[in-house]
Amino acid sequence: MASDYPLLGLFFEVKVLNIKGIGADGEGSFQEVTGLSFKVGSKDMEEGGENRFIHKFPLQPKYDNLVLKRGMLIGSPLIQWATDAVSNFKFEPKTVVVKLNNLVYSDAKKEPTFKTVATWNIVNAYPVSLKVSDFKAQENSIVLETLELSYDYFTLSN
Repeated sequence: MASDYPLLGLFFEVKVLNIKGIGADGEGSFQEVTGLSFKVGSKDMEEGGENRFIHKFPLQPKYDNLVLKRGMLIGSPLIQWATDAVSNFKFEPKTVVVKLNNLVYSDAKKEPTFKTVATWNIVNAYPVSLKVSDFKAQENSIVLETLELSYDYFTLSN
């Protein structure tokens, strides 16, 4: 069922499943999630004897890396998983779940509740980059950590 209005991207949840030390509620709130995209390439095939056009055949999709950005947390099991992968070259792929929520107002309740409107399951994700934001004495800003994950594919469900 299509909605009559565009969805807002500010109510979302991110959970990385099966990391020791991370509870069912996930770990911290993320400020930004990017990389939920793919692109299907094509291969050109020339036909013998027919010079007016070239056939284009689809190739497998290429998925962008998933980028998670949040305020830096000390003692984070998620960041420990990422640094262990790099330090020990032991990559343990995980499933990442990103849920987009929407505010729903009901007549019975006076306060709004959240309803999940879309869920992305990112399959076999593993860390490929970890960046901590620059420290600047002249700015009063939160230290951000940016975790970049490579993955095989994602599925979308409503």
